[in-house]
Amino acid sequence: MGWLAAAALLLVGIVLVGLVSIDREDRRNPDGDGLVAADVDRNTPVPQPPALGADTDLEFWASKVAGRSGVPARALRAYGAAELAQRAATPDCRLSWATLAGIGRVESDHGRLGRSDLDADGVARPRIVGVPLDGSSGVREVLDTDGGALDGDPTYDRAIGPMQFLPTTWARYGADGNGDGVRDPHQVDDAARAAARYLCAGDRDTASGQGWWDGVLAYNRSAEYARLVWAAADRYAAADPRP
Repeated sequence: MGWLAAAALLLVGIVLVGLVSIDREDRRNPDGDGLVAADVDRNTPVPQPPALGADTDLEFWASKVAGRSGVPARALRAYGAAELAQRAATPDCRLSWATLAGIGRVESDHGRLGRSDLDADGVARPRIVGVPLDGSSGVREVLDTDGGALDGDPTYDRAIGPMQFLPTTWARYGADGNGDGVRDPHQVDDAARAAARYLCAGDRDTASGQGWWDGVLAYNRSAEYARLVWAAADRYAAADPRP
């Protein structure tokens, strides 16, 4: 599906159902900030910022990085918290907040796609819900797996939330990142924590070239997608002011 067709679907989705509708298979540059796919070969390692320390003041750190990166501080706190939690759970994965931010940028512009934005609780409002995976041109068919409980569609599955999980993937990797006892794919702390779990599955080392690419391509099996995430992660790593 071309970008113009996806944009048309986006507008139709907003008008008809009041939800932001996006095509999981085609995300180019939703906010025009000049992000283009990195011209790198597969398995090229992405630059890594310094690992966050367990005693990092995430609110202070996020306020500094937000001004340099353009990523909302609320989203950065979620990415940073997910890095800390995943490094504690699987230290050999060496997951960076910058990779999570790269995915968040390409998937939903950090929860800001269309009319959406993250509220103070980190929930994307209006909810970000993808187009139905109904087998139409450029979209694979995925019949409903959750009774519409997460995506509101009892016929076909749709990608959901700021990190754009399919219901089946959320059922396996969904997480409670903010400690409120609920796993909510529309809440950025939960979504970032789930993305971290997904990227680190299978004993991947995301600081290595192969591990990073395997993880990102598991998220979306498109080399163009992975190169967009690479470019965003590279940009964000450079925005971290820590030595």
